[in-house]
Amino acid sequence: MDCIQEKPESVTLHQSPLSPAPENLAAHNRHSGSLPKWMAAAAVVIVAVDLRPGIVSIGPALASIRQEFGLSHTGASLLTAVPDLLMGALALPTPWLSRRFGRDQVLLTALIILCLATAGRAFANTQAQLLFATEGVGVGIAVAGTLIAGFIKANFAGHAAIMMGVYATALSAGSTISAAMTGWMATLTPSGWRFATGVWSLLGVSAVAIWLVVTIRERGLKSAQQPSVRKAHLPLRNKTAWLIAAFFALNNFLFYALIAWIAPMSRESGASSTVAGLLLASFTAAFTLGNPVFGFVSKSHDRRIWLAVCTLLAASGLIGIIVLPQITLFFWLPLAAFGLAGGFTLGMTLPLDNTHSVEESNVWTAFTLTFGYLVAAAGPILVGAIRDTTGSFEIPYKLLAAVATLMLALTPLLGPHNTELSSELQIGDVAR
Repeated sequence: MDCIQEKPESVTLHQSPLSPAPENLAAHNRHSGSLPKWMAAAAVVIVAVDLRPGIVSIGPALASIRQEFGLSHTGASLLTAVPDLLMGALALPTPWLSRRFGRDQVLLTALIILCLATAGRAFANTQAQLLFATEGVGVGIAVAGTLIAGFIKANFAGHAAIMMGVYATALSAGSTISAAMTGWMATLTPSGWRFATGVWSLLGVSAVAIWLVVTIRERGLKSAQQPSVRKAHLPLRNKTAWLIAAFFALNNFLFYALIAWIAPMSRESGASSTVAGLLLASFTAAFTLGNPVFGFVSKSHDRRIWLAVCTLLAASGLIGIIVLPQITLFFWLPLAAFGLAGGFTLGMTLPLDNTHSVEESNVWTAFTLTFGYLVAAAGPILVGAIRDTTGSFEIPYKLLAAVATLMLALTPLLGPHNTELSSELQIGDVAR
């Protein structure tokens, strides 16, 4: 369906046409229980920690990479923008790959590609090799990041929201660790940035190992009959879906622009590489803290108040950098990050709030991710291009503040399209 129709009188386990038959539900529960919960949780955390250092570690090392390869600011921005583009472009075809070849096999392949590309980038000798390895990083992150949510739903029925919070926090933890340590590690060896960025492939080895165990444990257990679901279509004619996608896109535009350029911005202001890395780490640490906080406090189905709060925090941090630069960036940037974390967590929740089934929510989520990450990829590129044109980061900061203000203007329009859905999509969580 392209648009959500009038809400049904009620959506219950017995009345929903999307509910599995009792015998199918029992079979599915037996299948889901075949993988120990501790193993499934460990897999989620280890994979999530591995999905951001390949992007985030570039920030503290960007000045050295630019100097070695003779890149402009615009060219250097591709090292962050390309993975963003791929995260958007591959969101829609990834479910088809999963159905065609199997979720575990596709996700394992993606993690292997990510690991090899992260290591291989450290040995790049030309701009083409550097970009090719970066594309590999983007492919691995895009495919693995799209499929891990389905794994959570399949293995934590009834607790999917909690595990999504754990997943988001682990993502941010990987960002924080790599942001804090990359600049410092670049000073330890003569290879500099190559060692500091390539060493994160060791996280990939751990992720591949745990997912190999998951794949082996789940092999042969796919025979449980899957409940049939009604096919859902992209919500291209649904205004609510476009508003959600726009909010998510702007939030990620800001996040990835800042992730890419916080360290170079601070280096240009006279900070050392270590301080620049710590500044980036303070940003990602605040983002890590904000993920579970806003997920916990936003309990109402109408999330507009908390969407406005987190967006106001992000805008305040960015405007503060412009208006009161004498106050340390270690205050303004974490404030902005805390708000952006709330925007990310709640933005990922909005597709679930506005859909009736897991199949429909998956399509809305894929639509949101595709549009969101494609727009987000323009953030690092645009900031770098403006820096090349104007010779400073003053105008880019004003652009980011304007984007945050636009996000704030969108929040009153993000009320739930449906006023009553099945509680936390419990039917869909079980059906997956």
